Amino acid sequence: MLTRPQASRLSLAALSLAAVAALSACGVMSPTDSNMVALNTQLRGANEIPAITGSGYGTVDAAFNKTTNVLSWKVNYSALTGPAKAGHFHGPAANGANAGVALGWTNPISSPMEGSATLTAAQAADLLAGRWYANIHTAANPGGEIRGQMMVVSK
Repeated sequence: MLTRPQASRLSLAALSLAAVAALSACGVMSPTDSNMVALNTQLRGANEIPAITGSGYGTVDAAFNKTTNVLSWKVNYSALTGPAKAGHFHGPAANGANAGVALGWTNPISSPMEGSATLTAAQAADLLAGRWYANIHTAANPGGEIRGQMMVVSK
């Protein structure tokens, strides 16, 4: 029988492998490409600062190419209070802190959606250090309805 820490590590490892497999399957990254870094987050109202009570949720799966500095992402969300008015990556900010827009997403914001952009060296450093978060805004929650800190899942 596994202890709680062992089960947590096993669950995290399984989640990381699933994220890499999903990104590979959708063409965002190749698992054998050492220049690629996989990132993801879970978008939730509870992650907003201050927290939002609601049923909205989503995911952002991304891949960063360390050679070209190109970030590619896929966004899926559901159950917002209304249509998404804007979506962005914000940073630099530690988990639980707010920051300005680091990289906006092209309108219209819809689910699912994809995007890509070339980052500056400073943006890349902040992203890879976990200092970016994804945020989707609605009319009911103009400061953000669902949010998640971007985390590296594989290098």
